[in-house]
Amino acid sequence: MDLPPPTHAPHPRLTAYYADEPGRLARVRQWFDAAAGDYDRINRLMSFGSGAHYRGDALRRLGVKAGARLLDVGSGTGVIAGLAQKLVGDSGLVVAVDPSSGMLGQARARGVSHIVPGRGESLPFADASFDLLTMGYALRHVADLDAAFREYRRVLRPGGRVLLLEITRPRSAAGTRALRWYMHALVPRLARSRDAAELMRYYWDTIEQCVAPEVILASLQAAGFAGASRKIAFSIFSEYSAARPALSTLS
Repeated sequence: MDLPPPTHAPHPRLTAYYADEPGRLARVRQWFDAAAGDYDRINRLMSFGSGAHYRGDALRRLGVKAGARLLDVGSGTGVIAGLAQKLVGDSGLVVAVDPSSGMLGQARARGVSHIVPGRGESLPFADASFDLLTMGYALRHVADLDAAFREYRRVLRPGGRVLLLEITRPRSAAGTRALRWYMHALVPRLARSRDAAELMRYYWDTIEQCVAPEVILASLQAAGFAGASRKIAFSIFSEYSAARPALSTLS
């Protein structure tokens, strides 16, 4: 039986690509493994070279500084993890987590020191292990927001903060049409392989069908985070942030 996804699943069930949840996990991992070597080049072209600068600014706004312990979930090729390493310095710790061995290989080549295979819904770390947790443009690949956010809260120390960067479909019909053309028609042409091109088309489909920002904020609150908020840049870049309460009765 093809069961519906969890209520708070940010990814849609895109049956043109896969039939069920195990099929989704296998297909998405295959795409990322195959596209890993081409991924950063495509993203640099797609963002006109501004992606690393924006991520660095977001980390500084989060308060990443020397000595911090940061977990980067869905780290991919380690762009955020690499930037965070420079900010935390030798006295801090940055760990990159991703289910794709191909992407983690690229993160290692970038110079990310600590990489761990894993998924956001089941993190292989002890309670209160990190001061900060980040996720850059991977929220749409999480199967169950509620489960993932409970894990994020669990591995953060009291007072720790979470930052989630995501692309959100524009509110206007015209903006959506323009972004659809760019992401679904133009960007795949930048790819050097069929897998990378198909991943970029899928990338847009997940953006178009992703759950509303209000659902993401509500799920953060339900998981026990405080002060959940969303900032918007250029009408499509969403920056979600929240904190694990310093004094909490939640387990």
